[in-house]
Formats: sequence, structure tokens, C-alpha cells
Amino acid sequence: MPEIAGDTHLQSRVLEDLSDAVNYQRWLADLARPYLGENPIELGSGIGDYAAAWLSTVSRITVTEADQSRLKGLVERFADDSRVDVRTLFLPTEERAEHSAAVALNVLEHVEDDVAGLRSIGGLLRPGGAVVLIVPAFPSAMSRFDRTIGHYRRYTVASLGAALTGAGLRVEQLRYINPVGLLGWYVACRTLGLAPHNGPLVRLYDRTVVPLARRLERHGRAPFGQSVFAVARTPGE
Repeated sequence: MPEIAGDTHLQSRVLEDLSDAVNYQRWLADLARPYLGENPIELGSGIGDYAAAWLSTVSRITVTEADQSRLKGLVERFADDSRVDVRTLFLPTEERAEHSAAVALNVLEHVEDDVAGLRSIGGLLRPGGAVVLIVPAFPSAMSRFDRTIGHYRRYTVASLGAALTGAGLRVEQLRYINPVGLLGWYVACRTLGLAPHNGPLVRLYDRTVVPLARRLERHGRAPFGQSVFAVARTPGE
């Protein structure tokens, strides 16, 4: 079985800690929602918060995890919902399927060969299916926390676009999101060496900064951001 990059216990702790950041999670879920179709697959579903948010939108969803402890949590969480399929999946994969969309929120940076990973994601989709990504932005923001949690890289719009094109996907949307968050990341994680964790600062950020960032996004594209958001399509209809 392939090894997971980074400290898996820290990854799980961060997912659990940030589950209180409800506005941030709602923002990312809403960004992906228009592209899901009726039968999407989520790659690296963590503890399942995004999949749970999308259940009102889709007919069926497949959630996946490479970490066995998080996979067990997903099985338990969705045991009584017949609309949810739970399974193990590593990237890259040779598996093939016909999903309407594949969503990977803060996952691709954990894949050493990201072009191969994207190419295999395309293989999980029907012709014209959507690949929806959010990845951390700017190599200059790479911190000790990034490395510990298993990030091979941070992206720019240009580098993510090149990876998508190299994987044979057609880019539909590509932009930075959350510029205020990037400034906070430079201070907290890059300069002070802190790691994101639940507490008053996260709750303050979620209640004040995230709504502001969403309002700013409606008024035009940001020249920089904490993350890159992308939508691409597989060849075909």
C-alpha cells in the first residue's frame, strides 16, 4: 500500500480543529457546488464535512480517503446514508469510472507527481466531467507546517494551470481566492512558525475575515490569495 506523505495524525487533528471554521468550510463547499453534477467523487474527504454539505445538491456521492483511520470515520459517519459510497483511494490511481465531477480540496499538494495525479483524476470522470481543485498558493508562503503536514509544493495560477494542461485537461476557471488569508498565513505560519488549530483566533478569523473575503471576491479577481481555485474539464462533451 502506498505511503501517505506527512504526519497523518497532524493532518487529522487540523481537520478536526478547523471543523469549527464553519464559514470557511461553507465558502469552499459553495465554490465547488455548481460543478458537482449528480454523481461526484471527492478525493481526500477527511472527516466528511464537505460531502455532508453537498448531500442536498447531489443524487449520490463517493467519498474517499487514503488514511485508514479517517476512512473508518467516514464509514461510521455515513453508515446510514445509502447515497454515500465510502472507499479507499490513493493518487495517482489506475482505476476508471464515470463520475460527473471530481473534487479535491487541499489534496493535490500532497501528491508527489501532481500531473500524474491529475491525469488519473481525469480517468475517474465521464467525458466533459469537471475537476474542481483548491490548493495552497505561493511557494514563498511554504512553512514548516506545510512540510510537516506533507505538502510537496504550493502553487501559483501559472503552475497549477501548467499541471492541468499537462494532464490533458481543459482549464475553465483559474484564480486566486482569499487574499486576506494569505497575509495572515505569512505572519502566523511563515514568520512565527505557528500551526493552524482551533481556538479564539480561528473563530475570530472565521467570523470576520472570511465574510469580508467572500464580499471582496464578488467585486473582481484578486491578484493574490491564500489558495488557488480551479475548474477544468476532461476531453469530450
